[in-house]
Amino acid sequence: MSYIEKKYKKKIKETFENQTELESSLLIELYQKSAKNINEIATLCAKFNHNINLILKKYYPEIKEMKDKLEIKSTLKFYYDLIDKLTDLVRNIENYRRIDQEYYNHLIEFIEDKENLISGKYRTICAHELTAFYDPTSRENLEKILLEKLEMKSQQYFTFGTLEEEIKKIAKIAGANEISINPVDEFYKEEFDFAESIISFTSIDDSNQFVLDKIGEELRRYLESKKYQVVVKTGLVITSAKLLSDKS
Repeated sequence: MSYIEKKYKKKIKETFENQTELESSLLIELYQKSAKNINEIATLCAKFNHNINLILKKYYPEIKEMKDKLEIKSTLKFYYDLIDKLTDLVRNIENYRRIDQEYYNHLIEFIEDKENLISGKYRTICAHELTAFYDPTSRENLEKILLEKLEMKSQQYFTFGTLEEEIKKIAKIAGANEISINPVDEFYKEEFDFAESIISFTSIDDSNQFVLDKIGEELRRYLESKKYQVVVKTGLVITSAKLLSDKS
């Protein structure tokens, strides 16, 4: 194992330990079963997301040992689902200001069952994913599919959804209610010659300019970090990224 791999494996372990501390704080908030602490829950959700992104972008790509990759990926899967559940909780609290007690109970049970989920459900899922990715036959079949799409000169942009999913996740955590991703129309193409895609979004309260501005700013920062050109308007982000047409 290389020096850099050992170093980043240690960094990942430390980051996961920090996540465990955040879980303790989160459980304290969830046990209150109150809509009054929505800001605290949203802040913790953002911290979980920040740490996971740090692992994915900086540390995980340097891990080569399959055993380590499986262990790390299984834990990441748990946090993906936790972030989604927390985002859903925050959105529902903002919508209704009151949540059924069972909603909190299921989330608390999910967190407290973390180790069993990681060693069972998520490990099984990740083992299949890693096997498929590194198996020569699977890789060859995947390459054939991609080659066929290129030869067909499809007008559709195809991706595995990673960039799109990240955009949606960032927007939702920032306060978006609905996000839609589409190719730009002629109107925006004339004004911005670099434009390839347009991301439109709404918040729970579209009259709240601060929330809309915050969503746009978070998306701008993320896309510019990926070296894409970006223009932000109220409720819209116009970008040079070729994104998959999608709505959610």
